Amino acid sequence: MGEDIEGDSSDLRNGRRWSALWLRAGLVLLLAAAGASIWFTNAWLTERFSETTRVRSELRLALYSGNLMSELQRNSVVPLLLARDPALIGALTGNDFSTTSARLMTAQKEIGAASIRLLDGSGRVVGSTDRYQIGANMSAAPYFVEALRSRDTVFTVSEQASGAYDFSYSRAVVADGRTLGVIVVGADLTRLERSWAGISDAVAVTDSEGHIILTTEPRWRGLTLSEALAVRSAPSAIQRAFQVTADWTSQPADAYLLGRAVMRSEARVPFRGWRMISFTAYSSVRERVNAILALQIMGFAILLAGAFWMLSRRARLQSQAYMRESADLRALNARLTREIAERERVQKELRVAEQTMQQSSKLAALGEMSAGVSHELNQPLAAMKTYLAGARLLLQRGRPEEALSSFQRIDDLIDRMGAITRQLKSYARKGGEAFEPVDLRAALSSALTMMEPQLRTRPIRIIRNVPRERVMVLADRIRLEQVLINLLRNAVDALRDRRDARIEISVEAGAHAYVSVRDNGPGVSDLEKLFEPFWTTKQPGEGTGLGLAISSSIVADFGGRLTAHNETGGGAVFRVELPLYGPDRSRQPLAAE
Repeated sequence: MGEDIEGDSSDLRNGRRWSALWLRAGLVLLLAAAGASIWFTNAWLTERFSETTRVRSELRLALYSGNLMSELQRNSVVPLLLARDPALIGALTGNDFSTTSARLMTAQKEIGAASIRLLDGSGRVVGSTDRYQIGANMSAAPYFVEALRSRDTVFTVSEQASGAYDFSYSRAVVADGRTLGVIVVGADLTRLERSWAGISDAVAVTDSEGHIILTTEPRWRGLTLSEALAVRSAPSAIQRAFQVTADWTSQPADAYLLGRAVMRSEARVPFRGWRMISFTAYSSVRERVNAILALQIMGFAILLAGAFWMLSRRARLQSQAYMRESADLRALNARLTREIAERERVQKELRVAEQTMQQSSKLAALGEMSAGVSHELNQPLAAMKTYLAGARLLLQRGRPEEALSSFQRIDDLIDRMGAITRQLKSYARKGGEAFEPVDLRAALSSALTMMEPQLRTRPIRIIRNVPRERVMVLADRIRLEQVLINLLRNAVDALRDRRDARIEISVEAGAHAYVSVRDNGPGVSDLEKLFEPFWTTKQPGEGTGLGLAISSSIVADFGGRLTAHNETGGGAVFRVELPLYGPDRSRQPLAAE
């Protein structure tokens, strides 16, 4: 009976679990469908409405361009007509201008020009629709100078003190082959700017040099388009449309005004290389897209509300079943508490073990440093012993001069021992405090001099291949010599039982600098452990196993690497690779010695 109850309870729990999984999967699918539908609707509607807005902007530009050309063409014929007016010609000929201004005012009302001025041959204004300009000297004005030169209708653009531009057509008044004066007609293009400013677009007209000469934004005049887009204060005509320009429903922007995206449209004005540009905000696109998206989101929200109601109802039913399982949860909680206490105890033991390992590591490093001092000072001491024996023998034979040279070498070795102790004292920290350009040939020569006493006692043939030119590297010279001495010492020890002992030393300069030490001994038995501290193939008491480990560390400090391999015909090769120093890195020819 108990087994049947437990089975029914297990089936009930499994059924509830599968039902909950189906509900969750349906909810996830509904959310995914809502997101995909909103994204697709947004992209499609944004593209469609943006294209409609762009077409409208291009049509508006075409209309503006036509109005501009119409205004320019209407004013272009006025100078030709006035230049042939007998009354104006007679006034210039007879120097009687009493009725000239009145006649020009009448002509201005008939044709709708901004202004009309009559200049005599000296450039003085003798008649004008603006009486305050009469008598002014305009001999240096571009419209006067160019009209006299071309004898045809000339269009000029001149910047005024207020920052606005003055557009005018001028033509020389000629009678009987003689130039009497110049008629200047100003084109009223500012009223076009005022009509353009009535919409939400920002419109600008640029000349052939790219400077803005007409615009709905007064602060843009005289600037290039890039400079105008960087104006600090917001353009007034388009500011109203910048409510939601950073909305995620916008298309990729054509341009940015004050960091906000706008649509840019451009049209060519068939006049003197002029271009007309308009900037339209995406506000209308966004408003229409957001309205449709709001309806779509509302529908999905209703569906989600229903799904959440079903889930909440099911959650109330499941809470009653969970109450029956609270006893099991309390038991599980007690077991977890015990496991947590056990893990805390294990962590404390691990911390104690880590502290013990750190102390052991410090002791091992101290022992390695002590052994390193002994190993590095052993070579100079052995050389000093040999030089002392030689000096004693030379003194006994009555050759004090040669003995003095041995004492000098002993003094050099003492200095070298002092340098080695200073180097090993700072071995625990990074090197590089005494780096200088070093010639590898000179370093090799010094190392061979240090090894000279050991090399004399054995029949070893030394073969050197060095370049004729210097091979410069950036290193600590004493530590570099220390590496070479260690390699030579290992090669000498490897040839102890060889009758035809031979050591080949080569220095090469290619992409890097290379020093190779090759012997014809038995080779290295275990290349993987070769550079590990305290590993050696020598008999106890003959070596500490630190020479190659220290050498590898020194070469690494120089930015290079120390490698080793066995030759096919027998023997080992140790190769030091270091970066070249200096601009000349060409391969140098080798000279065999």
